[in-house]
Amino acid sequence: MSFLAPGAFFLGLLLPVIVALYLLKLRRTEREVSSTYLWRRMVRDVEANAPWQKLRPNLLLLLQLLFLAALIFALTRPFHWSEGLSGEAAIFIIDSSASMSATDTTPSRLEAAKSRARQLVDELPDSARVTVIEAGQEAAVRASSSRDRRQAHLAIESIQSGTGGSDMRVALELASAIASRQPGTQIVVLSDGNVTLPERMAVRGSLRFLPVGTGGENQAIGLLNLDARPDGRLSAFVQVENFAAADAQRRLVLAADGATIGAFDLDLPAGSQQPVVIDDLPQGAQVIEAWLEGADMLALDDRAVAVRPASRTIRAALVTQGNVFLRTALGLLPGIELTEVAPDAAATLGAFDLVIYDAVAPPDPLPATGNLLFIAPLRSTPLFTVTGTVDTPALRALDPTNFLLENVSLAGVSVLDAVEMSIPTWAVPVVAADSGAESTPALFYGETEGRRVAVLAFDLRHSDLPLQPAFPLLWVNLTNWLAPGLRSDIPTQVQAGESLAFPLPEGAQTVTVTRPDGSRVQVSGEAGRAVFTDTAQLGLYQIDLGEDRRAGFAANLFSEQESRLEPAANLPGMDAAEAAAAAAPLQGMREWWRPLAFLALGLLVGEWLVYQRAALARLRDTLRQGWSIKNAKS
Repeated sequence: MSFLAPGAFFLGLLLPVIVALYLLKLRRTEREVSSTYLWRRMVRDVEANAPWQKLRPNLLLLLQLLFLAALIFALTRPFHWSEGLSGEAAIFIIDSSASMSATDTTPSRLEAAKSRARQLVDELPDSARVTVIEAGQEAAVRASSSRDRRQAHLAIESIQSGTGGSDMRVALELASAIASRQPGTQIVVLSDGNVTLPERMAVRGSLRFLPVGTGGENQAIGLLNLDARPDGRLSAFVQVENFAAADAQRRLVLAADGATIGAFDLDLPAGSQQPVVIDDLPQGAQVIEAWLEGADMLALDDRAVAVRPASRTIRAALVTQGNVFLRTALGLLPGIELTEVAPDAAATLGAFDLVIYDAVAPPDPLPATGNLLFIAPLRSTPLFTVTGTVDTPALRALDPTNFLLENVSLAGVSVLDAVEMSIPTWAVPVVAADSGAESTPALFYGETEGRRVAVLAFDLRHSDLPLQPAFPLLWVNLTNWLAPGLRSDIPTQVQAGESLAFPLPEGAQTVTVTRPDGSRVQVSGEAGRAVFTDTAQLGLYQIDLGEDRRAGFAANLFSEQESRLEPAANLPGMDAAEAAAAAAPLQGMREWWRPLAFLALGLLVGEWLVYQRAALARLRDTLRQGWSIKNAKS
């Protein structure tokens, strides 16, 4: 045991003072006698008050000495080292992303993190300042540099699990800014580690990472898209993913406008993605809902909703020598009127909304209008420069969060060769093709000269990408960007937490949005457009456009990062030394002054009761006598 204020032991000098006061006190006892013969015995003050006689067993003296001793020990602030935190300031960052609602830790990861945070707060020294930051879709400070433990507990308890990711970067930046004003601050991150951070992020203060979760089985609906064809037919594309390390069987159920229309029993190998296409949906259906029966570790990703999109027609030209994969993929997309053109006729193309050059030499000049997609171009164009080829490159995602790679995994895709190109100034690289020490962009996109342009550097027929589940998803993402006319003015789907921008009705400044739980909110806009940001609830939203016109959109989880429940051992971007420091056992001080202070208080009360025992006895007798008289009268 150690002491934070050992100087308080000097107060122990008061103990002999109390004893001395007892020795110096002249004790006289009032007695009633039958004869003055006994007076001689009563007046022998010297003998009666001899010092050592006064130290005969005395309960009051004992209680007073014990009280003072307990009080002195409390003032010295004794403590012992235990698992916990120490220091004068601590910042708790609690992850509230969707994956923190997983039930692999009872009752959930978030509740386990909150319980651990409350425990650590209680183990801090009383003088320590506590800050609580929630790392949800938006980082928020729930308590700031407070010594009030009740306020810290309430701040921790106020954190609720979200339906999206966590902005851990902003949360760490907030913590770092606070720590810079409080030297010696410890930053404690309680999370499952399924977060996105820069590769190198400087954090002021001592960073500790406490992982939450053990991992477990989870299957998810990773995608639900509806295709409304011009002839009125409606089809759905559902992707079910198994994030578990073992095979699983789940039943997929679909409903149209609230009525169940079908079910599919799926065998899901470990780590697999299984697409399901339904072509015979009711033509008049407006809302399609899909869910997985049964239970797993995360319920948020077991259900998805989609709203029927508006049907539009996009004129697209495919310049190719023949590509069955590409022809099939384009043919499955709704709203595309496809015209296949031979390479020798490419120079005489008319006006198209989208032109795709598939492993051919692009014409010179390029079409004056329309967006462009180049696949394995055979020569340079005014938009980019071809410098050569690379053999058997490995594909590497440069930005896995880019919208073109949404729900797309390129792991395991084999490529025979790729066109080597330099990155144009207008382009954003998304995928790289690495071959030894060489690297070339495999996929890039951008806007130039008033049109949208995308380039895929390898021939689809020289890879196994068309045989992978990622192919249709990548193609949907590409065409949605290259052919924006396929989309309605009001998007029909967002990821939970994302903002939704949409045009306001002519002359209107506000519209009413009804959330999935039935609550309503007014949304204002400027310059004929409005932005709705409150999409945290999963499910169907309705926008009241006036004059009995409504538009709907759905908010779904659709996040591989959140559905993959395997917890991380370290935060992303940590090197070995940082990871070791962050994972080191916590060491804190457990103080004992509180129980000692309560003991001193109890001894003080006991001493008072002993001192007043005669008066208390008289009071008791008086009360008994009064009670007896009252009973006798009655």
